[in-house]
Amino acid sequence: MEISPLYHNTRPEGELLPQEADAFDLLETLEMAYDRVSSDPADNMEKCAAVSEVLGVPICKNLFLCNRQKTQFYLLCMGPDKPFHTKDLSHQIGSARLSFAPEEMLWELLRCTPGSATILGLMNDKGHQVRLLMEREVYEAEYLSCHPCICTSSLKLKTADVLQKLLPYTGHEVTVVDL
Repeated sequence: MEISPLYHNTRPEGELLPQEADAFDLLETLEMAYDRVSSDPADNMEKCAAVSEVLGVPICKNLFLCNRQKTQFYLLCMGPDKPFHTKDLSHQIGSARLSFAPEEMLWELLRCTPGSATILGLMNDKGHQVRLLMEREVYEAEYLSCHPCICTSSLKLKTADVLQKLLPYTGHEVTVVDL
């Protein structure tokens, strides 16, 4: 897999997809510093591991989930090596029968494609239909790594900036969970 060198506060060159350009515009608007690498699509955790080495921080596993009725949606940010058991999470958030949400809802609510779900996608959830869940270790880490709504770039952000700048801007609150 080809991975670029590390860039600081520099968006990729050339024409960007609209959702990616919006993510970088938001980072600039909120004055959030970031490190970035570009790569071949890092759309699974094995590919993300190689990118994580260059960034110096593990890329979060972001799962887009819903209840059985598809009326409640969740973005779960968790460590890349953590096992995920729906029963454990369901109990903590008071939602039975969690499953992966349909791809079309990922696009409709967060403007992300499969493999690129990200906390930055919350900027597109104007109706606050997605509840943000962060695994405790990710929440307490100094840095968080994610995609800018497309899996050919990966970012390293200060978790404090995500919590104190990004989430107030989007109007989302975080629920910390233990997995």
